[in-house]
Amino acid sequence: MECRPITRRGMLLGSATLCLAAALRGASAASSPLTFDDLYAKIGVLGMSFSDKVKMLAGQNVTMQGFMAPPLKAEAKFFVLTEIPMALCPFCSSDADWPDNIVVIYLDQAQTFEQANALIEVGGRLEVGSWTDPETGFVSLLRIVDAHFQRA
Repeated sequence: MECRPITRRGMLLGSATLCLAAALRGASAASSPLTFDDLYAKIGVLGMSFSDKVKMLAGQNVTMQGFMAPPLKAEAKFFVLTEIPMALCPFCSSDADWPDNIVVIYLDQAQTFEQANALIEVGGRLEVGSWTDPETGFVSLLRIVDAHFQRA
């Protein structure tokens, strides 16, 4: 193997590679992993209370793994992330009926939906608290917004 002197171009490419690697590490470090078990501190007859982790991560970037429930319509810009694969969308009429193992995902841009049995990873900003989508009437307690996803 022959050793050659480092050129200015080689130094620039090496520097750019190091900067890109640092940015990618920073991007992944900026997102906190969240699981379905992390969502609620307690679930009882009086309702559900968010966990301290969820309260701390409100407004922050998070990642979650789960399954995409079948969307309500093909052109929807949102879907429901579920803990287990589902055959039907768990659409809820009110936050009082909200299941403890789903999170609404609002995409940053339209993407092709995955099969309901494919494990995906979602990244985006966590929003906490009851909210009604003005376009669909969908009521949610937890949302990941400006989101993107990929197969896990």
